[in-house]
Amino acid sequence: MTDNVLASISALATMATPALKARWRELFQSEPPAFNRHYLISRLTYRIQELAYGGLSPTVAARLEAIATDEKYVDPEIARKRVVGKPVNGTRLVREWQGIEHTVTVTEHGFEYRGRPFKSLSAVANAITGTRWSGPLFFGLRAQGGNS
Repeated sequence: MTDNVLASISALATMATPALKARWRELFQSEPPAFNRHYLISRLTYRIQELAYGGLSPTVAARLEAIATDEKYVDPEIARKRVVGKPVNGTRLVREWQGIEHTVTVTEHGFEYRGRPFKSLSAVANAITGTRWSGPLFFGLRAQGGNS
């Protein structure tokens, strides 16, 4: 790596989030996504290198796209099936409530909290708070008042 590229990448780690977002606008000519610092830094690092050394060749990009969409390359034993509206199995959801951190694991048949199975996130939220909640809202998977 050239010194200039290395210096640009190294500087990302010390930048404040607003500065990272400004750098994103500069390098991608678009608004930055609403993701965390780690994501922004990793994508900016790739983009800096891509601009300095070139990206994937059209041949490699086309080959990767073909592999990604070809079912013979997908191992059904490890392929993750996703139910719409439910995070991928194995995902850990963490929520702090009244000073206590609560961790829920997404399972094939629902959710697990403190070793107990639950059929819905709302049931988990109820167990934590003692009141009725929208589970996806409680765990931050859906914005309040939003349809997502």
